[in-house]
Amino acid sequence: MLEKVLTYLGIYLLACLKSILPPLLGPAAGMSPLEIIIITMAGLMTSVVLFSYLGEKIKKNVLPIFIKKKGKFSPQSRRMVRIWTKYGIIGTCFLTPLILSPVGGSLLVSTVGAPRKQVFFYMFIFGLFWSVVWTFSVDWLIDLGLINAR
Repeated sequence: MLEKVLTYLGIYLLACLKSILPPLLGPAAGMSPLEIIIITMAGLMTSVVLFSYLGEKIKKNVLPIFIKKKGKFSPQSRRMVRIWTKYGIIGTCFLTPLILSPVGGSLLVSTVGAPRKQVFFYMFIFGLFWSVVWTFSVDWLIDLGLINAR
């Protein structure tokens, strides 16, 4: 029982960092597709809520500890601004599970000042979409025999 709880907790914590990991690791842990989707969404939304509320404080107080003498326009900050100006809130929330991590997407939308209710709504919708797509894609690859996870 403890082993099962630790497995779920570990996959949940990985989902907080990158939402593709539970669909990849869940079948090996013996999880059903519904369990994988729920854990993926829980991890994604935990990161989104946490970093939406703490994003500005993290950027202001924590990042300067680790990044010394950072210029305003680094290649990464330019890329983030390009993503935001090109795609807006909906596109950024769509790309967050796919390209950005939940942490990166949440920090991006919180620092540009997007309304939290909209961020939570779109992150939930697109997170659910991507978790379902990934979960059933991995299931399909397992059924085809291209991945041996069971």
